[in-house]
Parts: sequence; C-alpha cells; structure tokens
Amino acid sequence: MKLPEALLRSLEGLPGYDHDAFVQVHESGAQVTSIRLNPAKSQAPGVLFQDLRSKISDLRSEILDPASRIPWSRYGYYLPERPSFTFDPLFHAGAYYVQEASSMFVEQALAQHADLSARLRVLDLCAAPGGKSTHLQSLLAPGSLLVSNEVIKARAGILSENLTKWGAGNSIVTSNDPAHFAKLEGFFDVIVVDAPCSGSGLFRRDPDAIAEWSPANVQLCQGRQQRILADVWPALKEGGLLVYSTCSYSAEEDEVILDWLTTTFQVVPLQLQCPDAGIVEVRSPEGAWGYRFYPDKIRGEGFFLAAFRKLDVAAAPRYKPKGADLLSAKETAPLEKWMDTEGLKFVRHGSRVLALPEDRVSDFSILQSALYIQQAGTAVGEPIRDKLVPDHALAMSPRVGGAVPRVELSYPDAIRFLQRQDFHIDTERGWQLVTFAGAPLGWINALPNRINNYYPREWRIRAQGPSGGTQT
Repeated sequence: MKLPEALLRSLEGLPGYDHDAFVQVHESGAQVTSIRLNPAKSQAPGVLFQDLRSKISDLRSEILDPASRIPWSRYGYYLPERPSFTFDPLFHAGAYYVQEASSMFVEQALAQHADLSARLRVLDLCAAPGGKSTHLQSLLAPGSLLVSNEVIKARAGILSENLTKWGAGNSIVTSNDPAHFAKLEGFFDVIVVDAPCSGSGLFRRDPDAIAEWSPANVQLCQGRQQRILADVWPALKEGGLLVYSTCSYSAEEDEVILDWLTTTFQVVPLQLQCPDAGIVEVRSPEGAWGYRFYPDKIRGEGFFLAAFRKLDVAAAPRYKPKGADLLSAKETAPLEKWMDTEGLKFVRHGSRVLALPEDRVSDFSILQSALYIQQAGTAVGEPIRDKLVPDHALAMSPRVGGAVPRVELSYPDAIRFLQRQDFHIDTERGWQLVTFAGAPLGWINALPNRINNYYPREWRIRAQGPSGGTQT
C-alpha cells in the first residue's frame, strides 16, 4: 500500500502522529474485524455462534473472552478473523451488526453527555448504511425517537434495510438535504453528524480510497462539512448535544471544523473520559476537545470525534403538523394476534399499516409535514379484505406476537430461505414465521401444494457458498 505523500506531509506535527508506525501498520495488510450485538435480540454473545459447520462456529469461545470486548462500547466485540457473515442466518436476523470498532466511540459521547434515561429525540443526519443508527437505537431509552437521514435515496434503501433487520420500531428513516431540517427549530435533543469526508481513515480497509484522496478533495469536504453543520444547526434545541465525527486524519476536516463551530455558534466544547486504549485526546487552537484514532495505536481504523453543547437560543418552530391517518380501535383489534400492541398506535401510510409508539404519533405528524419519510416505526403489513399480508419488518420486530405460528429451520433450509430458493418442510398451512436458532428470519405462507417464500427479493443472498454451492 502506497500512501499519498501529500497526506503524510500534512499529518506531520499533529498530536499522536507517528510517521513510521503509521506507514508500517498500513503496509502490514493487517485487518480488524468487529461486531456489535443487538441487545433486543441477543441474550448473550454466545447465542450468536451456533455450531453451523461454518467458519463462524469457531468464534464461539473467542467472543466469550473478555479480552475480545471493545473497551469503549458495551455491545462491541473484536473477532479473531473475518468469517463469512453472508452465510450466517443470525446476521440477516439482525442479531448483530458488523461495524468498525473506532466508530463505536460515539457511544461515549452520548453516555457521558446525554441523559439516556430520558425520552430523547435524536437525529443521525448522515446515517447510511446504518452502523451509527443501529448503535444509537440500542442506547436510547424506551419512548425515544430516532430519525435516521440519508440524502442519497439509493443509500437510504440500505439504511432502511439495516434498521428493519435491527427491529427498530422507534425509528423514522428520511431522505432529505440537511437544509430541510432548518424549519424544525429546536426539535432534537441530540444530533449526530458523521460527516462525508475525504476518507483517509479508511485506507487500510479500502485501499481503493487512496486513488480518490487529494488535498483538493480535503478542501472540498471541509466546505461541505461546514454547510451541513450550518444547515442543521437550527434543529438542535438549546442545551442540546452535537456529536461530530469523520473518518479523516486531516486537520482541515477535524480540528479546523471544531474551531469553525466554536467561533461561528454559541457552543461549549465537551471533554470525554476515554478508556486507556490508545485514543489520542487533542485540543484545537480555540480550545475544543477532539479524539483521534490511529490504527497503529488502537485496534480499529482512522476516526475523529468531538462533542459540543449548544448555547444558542432556538427560534420558534415553523412547521404545521400533518395529521396521521389513525386506525380505529375496531380496525386495530385484529392486529393483536400478530404483535404486542400495548403502547402502540397504528397509522395508514400508503397501502401499509405502520405501528408507532403512541406518544410519538405527534412527532410523526410533524416530521411528515417537513420531510420525505421513507420508513417509520414498524411496518405491520398490508390489509387485503379481511386479512393481513404481514410485512417483513413485523417478522424482524421484537414485538412480533408470541402466538404467531413458527417453524424452526435447519441451517441448509435457512440459507435456502434467505436465497429465496425452494425448500420443503412439514408444517401447518397458513402464515408461518420461520426461525433459525430461535431468531426470526421472515415469513412463509404454506399452501396445500407449495410454500411461498416472502423474504424480500431485493435482500436475498445472491452468492453461493464457498465451495461453489449453497454452504452447509
């Protein structure tokens, strides 16, 4: 790996930068694999690693070793090597998320400077593919609201997929430019901006990113980062928490942005207590704290994070709520056999019925008036005459009803289901929730002469097993 000389020269003198160690770790070809468990679906780390006759089965003992824990995340674990996640049914069930370890440090900003016991409104502004959103969702108290936004609609699709698999019933996925949030003055308690950047922190994981890096691109990203922050700033309430991060080593995208925030807005920079794990605490010229992650010092990739408290007084809101189309009690009653309906309200959204926390319906109405909503709450399904065609999101939800018929699949059948291939099992007729190792994977409808597979076609496993056929 040949690192850009212009990058190496620009890093000289930055706190924590060691030229020789930095170059050596990139040239070594070493890779770090880490995952984060879903607390709503994983009772213990070991539940993820069944004897599947696949590479992932070998990791069961290692993940139970406390030394595999990521020190800045309660749910994060290092793996000794990278298994074939594609062929682990529990990956598709949303039992865990494959995420770069350094980026899990966002947990510390919220744990130390937000009241996670309170019902918060949180915005993840640049959210795709969903690593930080699924992480935030696991940290928030019941009754909180998470808005996950991705301006590029094609990338918003993978964001929706990952939040659906995570079973995040208190989240709303939007696809809007940051400027569209300006009218939601003072709406959010926390805003996380994992800003688009020049990507130098990802060189080890993605060597192709080297060809795209240049000093000019760093400057371009700096201007974009300032615009994003300025556009979304009105939406943060007075006293609210802003978390800013990049996967760039360049000071122009890190410390310089901190000083721009400090001199442009009324903020208080926030210091974080760090585990003794090689994280480098820095101070910008204006006195803001930042946290640098170098791959020669920590087990992870390049990352930068800072946090601020807003002092600016938020203006009066400029939105007019758009009323939600709520189902009546009579229309809601049949849904009780499908899911736990306590504390939920049901809304018609297009042809589908959505389940929302009852005390967040008004937030949904507000957001609907200001933003393009791609996904909200839990999609229950589509009523057709007097029956419900259940949505895949219902299968992924921890609220799916305990009385819903279930059928446990073998490992080969679970893979065939996820590939949308034909498979044959003995089961009663009608809608069935198929599971693997007890974890729901999706729906089938068993008819007299065939089984209809309702796994989302666009999410199916397209690859074959390592041997060239379906892995068993």
